[in-house]
Amino acid sequence: QVQLVESGGGLVQAGASLRLSCAASGRTFSSYAMGWFGQAPGKEREFVASISWSAGNTYYAESVKGRFTISRDNAKNTVYLQMNSLKPEDTAVYYCAAVLHGEAATMNYYDMEYWGKGTLVTVSS
Repeated sequence: QVQLVESGGGLVQAGASLRLSCAASGRTFSSYAMGWFGQAPGKEREFVASISWSAGNTYYAESVKGRFTISRDNAKNTVYLQMNSLKPEDTAVYYCAAVLHGEAATMNYYDMEYWGKGTLVTVSS
């Protein structure tokens, strides 16, 4: 069992930066591929970024490439999402998710085994 707790969301102006954190419980964190998903008001939850369990590979949605960076610290059981040059369309609840030995390259909503409760990011224009 893995529990995930997100933090770092907030209200910012367009162009600002935020760093989201996701703290995971459990002793086998390094065996999980991790992902960030965003759910905007009235829309479905969508893939944002993923990182392999070895941290060797990262993947991004086209809409965030070059602006967001996913990383992990397996010693701290934590995955991060650095969000730069934020836009109003980035406004969403951001969820951290995990899948044991998952494939980060093809990660999608249905693959994930564990979810956090989300953290709200609001970007004003």
